[in-house]
Amino acid sequence: MQYRTDPKNGNQLSALGMGCMRLPGAFGTPNLEKSEALIMDAISKGINYFDTAYLYPGSENALGTVLHKNNAREKVYIATKLPIFKCQKYEDFDKFLNIQLERLRTTYIDYYFMHSMTKQEDWDRLAALGIEKWIDEKRKEGKIRQVGFSFHGQREAFRTLMDSSNWDFCMIQYNYINVNYQAGLDGLKYAHSKGMPVFIMEPLLGGRLAKGLPPAAEKLFAPKTPASYALRWLWNQPEVTIVLSGMSDMKVLEENAALAETATVGSVSEEELDTIKKAAEIFSAAYKIPCTGCNYCLPCPKKINIPDAFTAYNTSYAVSRFTGIMLYATTSGGFDAAFSVHDCTACGKCEKICPQHIPVAAKLKDVQKRMEPWWWRVGMKLVRKFAK
Repeated sequence: MQYRTDPKNGNQLSALGMGCMRLPGAFGTPNLEKSEALIMDAISKGINYFDTAYLYPGSENALGTVLHKNNAREKVYIATKLPIFKCQKYEDFDKFLNIQLERLRTTYIDYYFMHSMTKQEDWDRLAALGIEKWIDEKRKEGKIRQVGFSFHGQREAFRTLMDSSNWDFCMIQYNYINVNYQAGLDGLKYAHSKGMPVFIMEPLLGGRLAKGLPPAAEKLFAPKTPASYALRWLWNQPEVTIVLSGMSDMKVLEENAALAETATVGSVSEEELDTIKKAAEIFSAAYKIPCTGCNYCLPCPKKINIPDAFTAYNTSYAVSRFTGIMLYATTSGGFDAAFSVHDCTACGKCEKICPQHIPVAAKLKDVQKRMEPWWWRVGMKLVRKFAK
């Protein structure tokens, strides 16, 4: 495993970090046996950075339980996130941190994030509640060692936020599709210029750059895997400190860890960079809705599976309309009328928390228009009747 230095404190961080939002098991209820095997195997492969959050159901508990059981807490760096939009008064900061420390079975957090900052006003609101004083207190008490933020806003807002406090680190969404999206390459370089470690989330765009590419783009990467190109592209850049991967099975862990051993800065050839550029052009032309499948929008009050609906819609352009419709029928509630996208009431709950700022209600109308042609509606009625 390669290690990259945190310039703020000298910590040696594994180039590959493990994202714990998608641990094995059903969403919200990780399978502890499988999670333990995965986490401990990751540690044995040299991964020493584990990322979780208060808002990842079951994740903090699972990670804390595994590390405590195996006496592995001191072998790793734990990163977790304060749910800033739930903080309405000064006392809330302690309330959430204490819950997190209990879940994680630890007395301190190595890297503590302000979760999902999008604009300067987010930090200003926290500052008005007294968070800077609180952070100083927690540092002195040893409960928090480094403080930073994860970002999901526009490029201009990132620079403003970077300059608003003496941050220890930051995390941005970045991959070869998102070079000019959110903080993007400009934000990466700006943070690096300020001597900050930069952690990368969504390196595979929610798996889309591993298994969701249009066939023409996937063919460009053969015989290597699309994921290997995407990850090596990131590690090729000196400004990148850690690439986070939400690994949920042993095979993916094995492949990614092997890549992290050899993918050094400058190791990607000009020919490979050109291949990635061509694949990005093909992908961007086919990808209509920038959903990463983070599931923040779930559960929907109407039980609509929003991420799967968007995946099917994008697939209908990237592969074929028929393939997309078949995927939509099997994953987005096609066999159950109660779960169909036409039940959306535009309540706005999902749009308020979507990190990608997708106008969900409007896009679901686009999904319905493309994915539910007249023959699909007739067919689904017959299928439901037969199933009953």
